[in-house]
Amino acid sequence: MNSKNWFGTDGIRGQVGVNPITAEFALRLGHAAGRVLAKPEGGVVVIGKDTRRSGYMLESALEAGLISAGADVRLLGPMPTPGVAHLTQAIGACAGVVISASHNPHHDNGFKFFSGRGEKLGDDVEHAIEAALALEMQTVAPERLGRAARMNDADERYLAFVAGSVPPGFRLDGLRIVLDCAHGATYKLAPRLFSQLGASVTAIGIRPDGLNINRGVGSTEPAALQAEVRTQRADLGIAFDGDGDRVLFVDADGEVLDGDDLLHILAVEWQRSGRLRGPVVGTLMTNMALELKLATHGIGFARANVGDRHVHQRLHESGGVLGGEASGHVLCLDRSGTGDAMIAALLVLEALAASGRRAGDWRRAMPRFPQQTVNVRYGQGARPLEHALVIDARARAEASLAGRGRLVLRASGTEPVIRVTVEADDVVLVERIAQSLAATVLAAAG
Repeated sequence: MNSKNWFGTDGIRGQVGVNPITAEFALRLGHAAGRVLAKPEGGVVVIGKDTRRSGYMLESALEAGLISAGADVRLLGPMPTPGVAHLTQAIGACAGVVISASHNPHHDNGFKFFSGRGEKLGDDVEHAIEAALALEMQTVAPERLGRAARMNDADERYLAFVAGSVPPGFRLDGLRIVLDCAHGATYKLAPRLFSQLGASVTAIGIRPDGLNINRGVGSTEPAALQAEVRTQRADLGIAFDGDGDRVLFVDADGEVLDGDDLLHILAVEWQRSGRLRGPVVGTLMTNMALELKLATHGIGFARANVGDRHVHQRLHESGGVLGGEASGHVLCLDRSGTGDAMIAALLVLEALAASGRRAGDWRRAMPRFPQQTVNVRYGQGARPLEHALVIDARARAEASLAGRGRLVLRASGTEPVIRVTVEADDVVLVERIAQSLAATVLAAAG
């Protein structure tokens, strides 16, 4: 099947005001999506968004496009991505859309789609929407136009779903937690949830102004959370990203536990309790330390391509229930059909309580292989991975790493960047190969 023009590894994303992140494109996208997802009998499409100022513009245009195609719309307002996925399924909608650029800064935005089952769309559906985008817009007859309504109980319904992921008697009484909501979609919901469960909560990143999402806070910039945990002498910290599908922890010493650490905790505890099924699924970027550590417990491990949709697919194929990425996407498919940061956080807290060990104990139990990622930006039309210089440099790097580590060289699915990742048993070797290969990629991209 031909490659897609607009959809990347996680929907459509780009800079606001530059095609495709414009009001005009959003109007056409809504119409195309309505024709594909809500035809021929019509249907309901749920729209949620994060806290970016551009979300107002894109929401209105997308809503108009969907209505023009005959789809009814339910508007959620600010809502974590997994909340949109859940509510889409819960109300029997035919699709859901999240207006968000996830962990990117405010000047980016995008569109993530979910099927009526609350899962990411398959390639065939994305191709069908792109084909419909190429057609002329044809507004349905006036009597077939869709209608829009705001879903006023969305927050309560989603919070009840998240709280239901742990046993009814589960409590966080006495636990001092710092939450970092990245000035994003979890800014209201996360403090409510953890406070209701009895935790003593200090929250940062809860004052979105439309322009500060992910800026100096959140799972991509955990330094503020680390400092606050130390200042508050908290038991731990939890950081979400702008749209609430990534989560990282900070232990009482102010050290970060990433997605690999969280998978380690959950996998070992779930195996002990008999809850774990199938292999744990990571990605090409998962640190080798996790794979080796799980092997010592007799836990299978498989790698998927980068992106939570690929992890999700591999879990379905293998019958697994637990997977994720070091970036903080954690999929617990026996509780949610997509990566949900608040659910993952609760399940990790449940596992920590069951284990009787603190987060820092788990972190220290899995020392990492040194790993370095260098991002090399390239211009439009450049294909540096196909350049002879890069192909040759890659072969030499892989020969140097044979038996000692791994190399991952890939194009990002969300921005024009080549990611050069090197992992090995020696930090000097890692840095030398990563910097040398990145310089070669940069030269080829120029």
